Amino acid sequence: MDRFIIRGGRRLTGEIEIGGAKNSGLKLMVAGLLTSERLVLSNVPGIADIKTMRDLLVGLGITVEDAGPRTLSIGGEIGSVEAPYDIVSKMRASILVLGPLLARAREAKVSLPGGCAIGTRPVDMHLKGLETLGAEIRLENGYINATAPDGLKGDRIILPFASVGATENLLMAATLAKGRTHIVNAAREPEISDLVHCLNAMGAQITGEGSGTLVIDGVEKLHGAHYAVMPDRIECGTYACAAGITGGDLLFVGGRADDLGAVIRTLEETGVEVVEEARGLRVRRSGTLQGVDIMTEPYPGFPTDMQAQFMAMLSVAEGASMITETIFENRFMHVPELNRMGARVNVHGRSAIIRGVPKLSGAPVMATDLRASFSLILAGLAAEGETQLSRIYHLDRGYEGVDRKLAACGADIARVSD
Repeated sequence: MDRFIIRGGRRLTGEIEIGGAKNSGLKLMVAGLLTSERLVLSNVPGIADIKTMRDLLVGLGITVEDAGPRTLSIGGEIGSVEAPYDIVSKMRASILVLGPLLARAREAKVSLPGGCAIGTRPVDMHLKGLETLGAEIRLENGYINATAPDGLKGDRIILPFASVGATENLLMAATLAKGRTHIVNAAREPEISDLVHCLNAMGAQITGEGSGTLVIDGVEKLHGAHYAVMPDRIECGTYACAAGITGGDLLFVGGRADDLGAVIRTLEETGVEVVEEARGLRVRRSGTLQGVDIMTEPYPGFPTDMQAQFMAMLSVAEGASMITETIFENRFMHVPELNRMGARVNVHGRSAIIRGVPKLSGAPVMATDLRASFSLILAGLAAEGETQLSRIYHLDRGYEGVDRKLAACGADIARVSD
């Protein structure tokens, strides 16, 4: 099993190329289920979750071929409608094959999902929305068995919460439904807009992205297309915290300010400067980090996927900070590990109080989920001495070439195998 060894105390400078978005690339791959023609995706990140999704699509009979650097060609006839437990349990996003399978094959058997242990994340909204579109659904032996023998039919769906996954699943299903579908209280994340643009390039008729209400006029079939995955705003925000915690100066090539919104505002509140340049975003800090209060919220609020990284940075800021997690109920599992490194973080229900300390100390620590993994890397970059981070397979699910990118900017970090 691999681990990272980090020797902290180095200021990071240089450039980091931002890859394709994990949270978009996975969903765009699933969109390939909606047509027998070829969907060619470029700027696909080279991460473990992409490989898992590729294995899942191949298991459903879809051909997935390399078509150039970071480019996948996806398409073909559906040969199986079962997404098995051994694949779905590895990755939460696997549930998103449910809607497209129902829309195109009119049946699906999908295992209840897995993924990071950061909360229950029920799929009720996915299932109730699909039932509104005419699907018949049974839960049996850990599987979702769904059928729509006469096809899906457009209707009005009101989501009780702006769930990203439910919005994506219902959006893809509705593209091939008969008639018009309204998804009210739809998620507004940039990745939703990316999916809408890709589906429209495939012949779908979708309007309203970013407004909270999506309107989908179903079409008889979709066709192939060429589409580039958007840059990963969470990767960009994560490395921005690396610039902040080390007092560094980094240019993120391909980074987009429009996608980061609340993250940029919060960085600036801590004393980190963010400047748009022709090639991307420059992030630097010359003064002292200042404590801030953060509450995670659906987009355009502060993203839950950036909470752990900011906690690491705030652990060495002046004064006290408070982070309130409103999206997932179990996303503070990195707190004991940060405290092992000398941080002063206390959790009270859904809030964490962070009292900044002058310095952190290197220690053996363990990753608990994808984003928590990087929070411990950030702590290690700022700490005195050596940090050993184990269970980095969590990190490999969503970040590509972490040690390479950080080392190129001056970090002392190495990946070693036990």
